[in-house]
Amino acid sequence: METSHAFSGLTCLDCGTTIPADEVSGRCPDCGGVLDPQYEYDAIELDRATLDDRTDRSQWRYRELLPFTRESAVSLDEGGTPLVECPRLADELDVGRVLVKDDGRLPTGSTADRGQSLALTAAAGLDVTDVALPSPGASAQSAAAYAARAGLDSHAFVPSRTPFTNKAMINVHGGDMNVIGGRFDDAVDAFEDAIAEEPWHSLSAFDTPYRHEGRKTALFEIVEQLDWTLPDAIVAPTGSGLSIAGLYKGARELRELGLVDDLPALYAAQAAGCAPIVEAWGDGESESSPVELPDTICGELEIPDPNGSAHVLDALAATDGGAVSVEDPEILESAVTAASSEGLEVGTSTGAALGGTWRLAERDTLAEDDCVVVLNTGAGSKDDDVLRSHLMGQGI
Repeated sequence: METSHAFSGLTCLDCGTTIPADEVSGRCPDCGGVLDPQYEYDAIELDRATLDDRTDRSQWRYRELLPFTRESAVSLDEGGTPLVECPRLADELDVGRVLVKDDGRLPTGSTADRGQSLALTAAAGLDVTDVALPSPGASAQSAAAYAARAGLDSHAFVPSRTPFTNKAMINVHGGDMNVIGGRFDDAVDAFEDAIAEEPWHSLSAFDTPYRHEGRKTALFEIVEQLDWTLPDAIVAPTGSGLSIAGLYKGARELRELGLVDDLPALYAAQAAGCAPIVEAWGDGESESSPVELPDTICGELEIPDPNGSAHVLDALAATDGGAVSVEDPEILESAVTAASSEGLEVGTSTGAALGGTWRLAERDTLAEDDCVVVLNTGAGSKDDDVLRSHLMGQGI
């Protein structure tokens, strides 16, 4: 693989082991912990003027802070999504500004594209022919698209409740799809059984060092779009925790380079029917415990045992943020309100983030002059049947 000049290797976030990037493709070989790309920041020359002069609007405009070169990237020009001002929502919440970072406009309609671009770039540089992952849906669609771009075969293990759009597009991209009866945990079990027998490269959340790494570029874009000022808070839908981990790293890197002086407060939003991060945060735990009976309309957020929970909780604590859960009816109503009041099409996961923002405002966690960014992780069209059913239930 062709790496960027400042990329120095991978460090385990659990035991501190440092290893060359070309020696391992998954978790830490010593302890099984999460590996994280590292850089020689002193070797990076990146300032606002340099970025102002760049015409590339994709995430690869931040190539100095990515592990691979632009030329070697498996890319569909992901990144460069708009930061949409939402004045009506700001008025309702009684805060200074609400903006939605609309990653629903990425190539496959999901913020997963940021990380899958890096993960498939890494896979293409290794001696593998097949990649595989368990997924609620969106990340599997994204993986199938980027695997096709890389010329690799992909294998997805998705629960039966996965939206039809995701299932259809996995196949359209040439992916092998295994629909598993039950919920996400059942898909994980089937994936683990299969990958134990096959020489496949895992793209499961936090199994590869690169999916959370790609998510940090959303933070870079947010700050640049706000003219190099930090929002007071960022609220992100949280299932596996990849977005929170990525946003946190991105903010720390900008501070390391002197491009910002502080960190934004990060808030994880989950569905009340499956809120392991929220429960662990409220109990002061260092990692989450599995939810025994997950039950929410938000399939993307129904991750009962996120394997990166310790790092998500660290990020929330380090940024003076927090975690908030929202009941399904509020989630659906929030997603519909974004569409009907601001014209924004968001999925149910982002409905949880919007509902969580309302909760934070009600608790006076947000101040009247705060700038709040909500991350839209998926296009509303992926959940159109669920949102329409909600309206029909109200007689609309």
